[in-house]
Amino acid sequence: MQFIDFGLDRKIQTTIEHLGFTEPTDIQSQAIPAAMAGHDLIASSKTGSGKTLAFLLPALQRLTKNRALSKRDPRVLILMPTRELAKQVFSQLRLFVSNTSFKSVLILGGENFNDQVKVLEKEPHFIVATPGRLTDHLDQGHFYLHGLELLILDEADRMLDLGFAEQLTKINKAADHRKRQTLMFSATLEHAQVNDFAMALLKSPKRIAIGHAHTEHKDITKRFYLADNLTHKESLLTHFLENETYQQMIIFTATRDDTERLAQKLASEGHSTLALSGELNQSQRNKIMESFSKGFHKILVTTDLASRGLDLVNVSHVINFDLPKHSEEFVHRIGRTGRAGSTGDAIAFVGPKDWISFKNIEGFLQMPLEFSVIDGLKAKFTGLKPKVQKKKVASKKPTDKSVNKKTKVTKKVKKPIRFSIEDAGTMPIKKRTGGGLTEKDE
Repeated sequence: MQFIDFGLDRKIQTTIEHLGFTEPTDIQSQAIPAAMAGHDLIASSKTGSGKTLAFLLPALQRLTKNRALSKRDPRVLILMPTRELAKQVFSQLRLFVSNTSFKSVLILGGENFNDQVKVLEKEPHFIVATPGRLTDHLDQGHFYLHGLELLILDEADRMLDLGFAEQLTKINKAADHRKRQTLMFSATLEHAQVNDFAMALLKSPKRIAIGHAHTEHKDITKRFYLADNLTHKESLLTHFLENETYQQMIIFTATRDDTERLAQKLASEGHSTLALSGELNQSQRNKIMESFSKGFHKILVTTDLASRGLDLVNVSHVINFDLPKHSEEFVHRIGRTGRAGSTGDAIAFVGPKDWISFKNIEGFLQMPLEFSVIDGLKAKFTGLKPKVQKKKVASKKPTDKSVNKKTKVTKKVKKPIRFSIEDAGTMPIKKRTGGGLTEKDE
């Protein structure tokens, strides 16, 4: 199948050809026709599979061919979990609307609120946004969603994991009418909360699942190395930086502090390094990602902030300096390399603190993972033994028989008083009052 087989508008097709897209990916081949037919959709596919075009092209086609439901309200709303992903999708959208009359805006947290109010007043056709800031504007009446035609949720599982359920529910209610179409994309359809939201937001949706989250990425080589401690991890990293040929590299760490510390260390050693963490404001984050994507720096040290959605075609290596807590994030992290048909290398260091995460990843990928060894850097650490729960030995309660065997229970039996019939006349007669007789009633 080719893009021309979808029957897209000529202007859209021209832009596709201009951008060099020829053959659609699996998710695009299945999602685009279903969305263009007007169906609600819940779809999943692995990272880097081309989900962005899978929802942008049907949205553009709908706006091109259909009359607007409202002259003032936005026609398409695209929600993303992170600012970086929203920014990337917005840049692709702008390429497609550049030769049309459609207006698009980007609404993100961390940017000037009043400036956003002004662009919303210009009645854009497309809004690309993160849920939190968009809900702030919705609450203050800066725009309305009564005429929204298409609601698109990308990385829905990630949005729910980040705690945006309340905002998504509010947005859904604000645009709740029978003519609205909803497209939901998620890394997995096995996410319980995603399925609950799909039931609430979508109308008789078509389900599309391309592969699984744990499906092995054939274009990415995975290598795992045991490490004794932080110093050992740093020695392993130095080895790869000195001995591997790489275009660009992303190094994932566990915390913001780790990111800053490691980035400063690499910079002091002469490596062209950037650090990206959540404590930076949006302007700083934009500059860092733009600088890295343009190739001005070779190494990006980051937390999971850059694990999803970012299409950085020159990243040849991903190093998990620390393993993520959630197995799904490992798949998203290594998916930053091996994109657009290129091959990539994913390297992971596994120390004592990473061992549980490693075993969880092994289970998630449904395959045994082996360790490689570098001469002179072999770890003493060989893994943690699973804790064996000691069975509690139930204390035997002594049975009646055992008690009787050990202890003879003897009852004191009062001997009967023996008297003769002749004595009866001389004995007192007692009246029964409660427990016995009184002498008054002799």
